[in-house]
Amino acid sequence: MNIAVLDENTINKIAAGEVIERPASIVKELLENAIDAKATAITIEIKDGGTTLIRITDNGCGMEKEDVPVAFLRHATSKIRSEKDLDSIVSLGFRGEALASIAAVARVELITKTSEALSGTRYRIDGGKELGMEEVGVPEGTTLLVRDLFYNTPARKKFLKQPSTEGGYVQDLVEKIALSRPDISVRYMKGNSSVLHTSGNHNLKDIIYEIYGRELTANLIPIERDGNPVKVSGYICKPIVARSNRNCETYFINGRYIKNPLISRAIEEAYRPYLMKHKFPFTVLHLTIDTHILDVNVHPAKMEVRFQNGEAIYQAVYEAVSAALHEKELIPAVSLTEETERAREHARPHEDRKNLPEPFEKRRMAAIQEQGRAVFSQNRSPLFSEKSEIFRETPTSYAQKIEDRQEKNSGREILPEEKKPDEPKRPAEKPEQLELFDGKLLEPSARYQHKLIGQLFDTYWMVEYRDQLFIIDQHAAHEKILYEKTMRDLRERRHDTQMVSPPIILTLTVQEAMTLEEHKDYFANLGFEIEPFGGREYAVRGIPSNLLSVAKKELLMEILDGLGEDSSSWTPETVYDRVATMSCKAAVKGGHSLSFQEADRLIDQLLKLENPYACPHGRPTIISMSKYELEKKFKRIV
Repeated sequence: MNIAVLDENTINKIAAGEVIERPASIVKELLENAIDAKATAITIEIKDGGTTLIRITDNGCGMEKEDVPVAFLRHATSKIRSEKDLDSIVSLGFRGEALASIAAVARVELITKTSEALSGTRYRIDGGKELGMEEVGVPEGTTLLVRDLFYNTPARKKFLKQPSTEGGYVQDLVEKIALSRPDISVRYMKGNSSVLHTSGNHNLKDIIYEIYGRELTANLIPIERDGNPVKVSGYICKPIVARSNRNCETYFINGRYIKNPLISRAIEEAYRPYLMKHKFPFTVLHLTIDTHILDVNVHPAKMEVRFQNGEAIYQAVYEAVSAALHEKELIPAVSLTEETERAREHARPHEDRKNLPEPFEKRRMAAIQEQGRAVFSQNRSPLFSEKSEIFRETPTSYAQKIEDRQEKNSGREILPEEKKPDEPKRPAEKPEQLELFDGKLLEPSARYQHKLIGQLFDTYWMVEYRDQLFIIDQHAAHEKILYEKTMRDLRERRHDTQMVSPPIILTLTVQEAMTLEEHKDYFANLGFEIEPFGGREYAVRGIPSNLLSVAKKELLMEILDGLGEDSSSWTPETVYDRVATMSCKAAVKGGHSLSFQEADRLIDQLLKLENPYACPHGRPTIISMSKYELEKKFKRIV
């Protein structure tokens, strides 16, 4: 066997295989170089998905004539000088492989000029071979043209996808770069068409609007959290804007677009109480981290990083996202039809709307309503008499009692009906999708204004508040109440062990038995008493008293299976969460009639929750519908 040293051209092509996968890879490397050159405006142009032409022009500092040929050598870089510099990298590029790798598999032309030079430099290199260098008259900055990608490596070229697909990858990359630097004007052209053009006005929200549109931007939640070791800023979206994959989880570390499972897990864990399973959030987050606890020299493409203190990074991101979500009342607003939603966009001011009821019509409607209440309270039909416990009081009378009680408790004087001051008229507002008004439905101060209307389909409770109709899913609401109570009891160890006789017998495999022994402290902390029963069997003699109705054999086996699949990701909190989720089976079901008193208590308990807006599975507990939607549907508004 003869060992030979590879020639430089072969080495460059092998290196290109690590750095240059497709046209988007080239765009990424050249855009990062432009940003490192202090450019404030960058233009990207591609043809045929970037396979025949990529042109990137910037107004950065440019390159000196003598540096141009050197820049195309492997590991030639101006970003670092020694090994020590790897501990404090602040530039996006630093490895010195990009230009050499690109030149090895394409025809490259570079035109550049510094501010001090009288003229610029034009340099051409094809497949790693120099073709010439000359002086040209050009403005300050750098232009790089990359033509005929993989023209000399047909085996690589056949793995490229259709031009439209490759162009999509390029556009996605350009959008990520634009989001990473709101201070840089980025223009992206496909052929002769301008696809994206950001202003460089430092406003991240403007770029999100430019890329993702008005509806998504209307549902943004800002984040600004200083901390050690991480500063987090940017935007996340309200949970209603959910995706089926992680493609919209965008985050940058020190301006570098990366993908990291630790950061993704922190974001998703913060969103977990609000989203259904297999749904993922939208985020655009900028993380600023001390370079000394960060390793970006992990992969040639620089898409991966390592942290010195991953747990602290995780906790900082989780707390930032979780805190931002908790500050908003996340009640989804629903419209009756898409047509109604579009009509709202062009609606006239409330005071100018026509076809409102005339005064005599208002009086007639009030009389009918009063008559209906009298009939309802005095002469119930047989249907209602079967449920006398539920309908012991009318919605109006019970709502009045709630209001009287609240006013009494607050120490306010209850005025006679005729002397109550009129509420000031409020113009019809165009509600956002989730953040509907200044006063929140679930604020204690708003409680006395709630008007409990009734139950729909033995499942949903309707509450009127201001100009909104709120619909509460009794099962989802009760499920969340039980969930948070159970989690709170588990965290605070507020549980007693209830002995069971006969004991629950578990027959375990060798792997399951090992898992049980390894995590026996988790079960003990929960309140379980488990001991060997001989052979492969274990006896569960005690269970937490607050889980008496759900802590069955199936629950214990489910926890063991989860621990066995990936024990590294399971913590006591994870086990508690699984148990608490299972405990929700005790929640009142849909189709079960509740009395007004029971529904009132349910809402009172919902008020006190940490997150009352979604059940443990991510389904909403409350949705809303505006008065405007209903009036539009009944043609009271044109």
